[in-house]
Amino acid sequence: MNLFLCFDGNVQAVVGEDKKTTNQEVPGANLQIFPPNSQGYQTLSNPTDEGGQQPTNNWKGLFSISSYTQYFNVDTDIVLNRLISSLYPTNGDFVSNIDANPDLYGLVWISTTLVFVIASLGNCATYLMNKRSDQSTSWVFDVNYVHVAAGSIYGYALIVPLGYYFLLQYLGSRVSLIRFWCLWGYSLFIFILTSVSISLYLSHLVLH
Repeated sequence: MNLFLCFDGNVQAVVGEDKKTTNQEVPGANLQIFPPNSQGYQTLSNPTDEGGQQPTNNWKGLFSISSYTQYFNVDTDIVLNRLISSLYPTNGDFVSNIDANPDLYGLVWISTTLVFVIASLGNCATYLMNKRSDQSTSWVFDVNYVHVAAGSIYGYALIVPLGYYFLLQYLGSRVSLIRFWCLWGYSLFIFILTSVSISLYLSHLVLH
């Protein structure tokens, strides 16, 4: 409060406005954590911004290879254990081994291996049957076997689990699509062994 004495002898009081202190934030100011990691300093996000803005490019990660690296983070022991467990699915170990860390490694490589095994053994079976009826038959690789095998195996391994996933989602169950694909992928391992066994048996019948 400031007091001023006027010329007429009256004392008048003039109240001065107090200056209000405001906390001004420096735009663009960041906090950094020390020591820095291998990727440099880490920047702390503003707490007021959390939940305020939602990412608009959620679908961009669908087409990024780095988004799927976590599903291929398995070692040889885990893969072998799951392959062996897939041969005995009734004992319960197969599902329990996958629940902890489902992967897409088995789906990709087992399906691809099965495609080439079926295509190769199909050509071998055709050649042996033709060779039995005509000794002058020469070896010819029919690439159409690859197309048929790829369409059948990849369609079964990808579309069927996807159908079950949407069906269970419609029924109100919360399931994981990655888990379904993992189960279907490792369950195809028995077909590789079956294909080789049938081809060996067929070649034995044809050659004898």
